[in-house]
Amino acid sequence: MSDKTSDELLLLLRRIKAQLISILSGQADFVLQHADSRSLLSPQGYRQIKSCRIPDEKMRDLLDHIIERGPRAAQGLLELLQGQELQETFPKLKFIKSIKVDILCLGSENKSRRKRPKQHTKTLESHEEVVSPKRTLSSILVTEKQLMSVARALGQSWKEVAIMALEVPFVKLEQIVADNSNCQVNQVFAALRYWKNINGNKATASYLHSLLSQQDLALSQEAFSFLLESPCK
Repeated sequence: MSDKTSDELLLLLRRIKAQLISILSGQADFVLQHADSRSLLSPQGYRQIKSCRIPDEKMRDLLDHIIERGPRAAQGLLELLQGQELQETFPKLKFIKSIKVDILCLGSENKSRRKRPKQHTKTLESHEEVVSPKRTLSSILVTEKQLMSVARALGQSWKEVAIMALEVPFVKLEQIVADNSNCQVNQVFAALRYWKNINGNKATASYLHSLLSQQDLALSQEAFSFLLESPCK
């Protein structure tokens, strides 16, 4: 990436920062988890931003942190904002697509560099499907059917699990309970769906199993062993 392209990327983010804050703050934690899944944040930066409780300030700090990290992080953020999941979640982000294309045209070498890794990644994924299906299982997102089975198995300790293991805010739990006051299973299921939405691509069945297997929770690991099985079974 040329110096000119790098400067353009950073200037672009600064120019549209206020607009992005307005669009993204409604689901700031959702955006934060997606940015972290792409390693756009430093570990310390992630912890500091995560601890912020005010959505507008959280999104402002996230954007400032990425800008400070330089053009590579800025490029990663723009690719994230152009991705299908964020485009569907935030329809007002459509303007990002045309802006991003204009910026990337400044760096033709960057365009050719992106094509090669995509082909290489696809080859690796195909190889993993043939040679090691157990590894690909760990990347499969948890299904709603599995979440419902977890909801039925958690029982009366579900709020403790939601706070300690899934990091669901207490205010969110109160809202979930109020919205599903007639059925505890639906309350637990709603909390699990919230966790899945916040974690995005990290919300795999195996990851959920690892959270539920923490010793402090004293839950039966056998009760959730189905999370380590293929959802197709």
